[in-house]
Amino acid sequence: MDLHEGFRFRIMDVEYTEGDRLIELAAPERLYDIAALLRDTHRYVVESIWSRKYPQEQAVVVSTTRLRNIAGRYVGKDDPVAVVRVQKIFPATEEFGPAFAIGAFVAGDTRGSHNLPLLPVQVNTPASTFFCVPMVCALGFAVQGGKLTGPVDLFSDPVWDPVRERIVEKAVEMRKQGFFEPAMLPCSELEYGGIVARLERLEREFTVTALTAPVGAEGS
Repeated sequence: MDLHEGFRFRIMDVEYTEGDRLIELAAPERLYDIAALLRDTHRYVVESIWSRKYPQEQAVVVSTTRLRNIAGRYVGKDDPVAVVRVQKIFPATEEFGPAFAIGAFVAGDTRGSHNLPLLPVQVNTPASTFFCVPMVCALGFAVQGGKLTGPVDLFSDPVWDPVRERIVEKAVEMRKQGFFEPAMLPCSELEYGGIVARLERLEREFTVTALTAPVGAEGS
């Protein structure tokens, strides 16, 4: 089987700004290594995925540019886009959707500074007034006989309605956490400068006191 041969994952360190710092790992043999890197969603991201049986056939490509690393400050949210190939030597079209039914927590939301579940929505869905829940849409195209047809809205199927309801419930519960972690991103990842500037001012008010030895420690 074509899928039995596995895939090659190219993973990028997006915190490295001197160039494209990449590592290529084979799956399934090195799934644990892939998982260890992708655990850190702020630093390591999938740049592309390739077939191992057909080395020149690319299954996935993902945008990896971080605006913050270009401008050196918050200038807007990162809105990544991906192209995924299905059918033939790749997974079936029906296998594309379940990953988005998880409602994985991602960085985004209001001012790009919170963690909320990713909500699969129909194309042209207006931004939510409930803290701008991070949204993703998907268009399906077909190439046959050299002709491109489509698109089909892949998240318009009624099966996604109860999925969306469950993900919204996750979002509501997370927002009850307020601006504390994990609802809000750590300071190193905040895209909105207001809190960062306030913390920098507070740093100047800290004082350091000398350490004192525990009672009874002297001469022991």
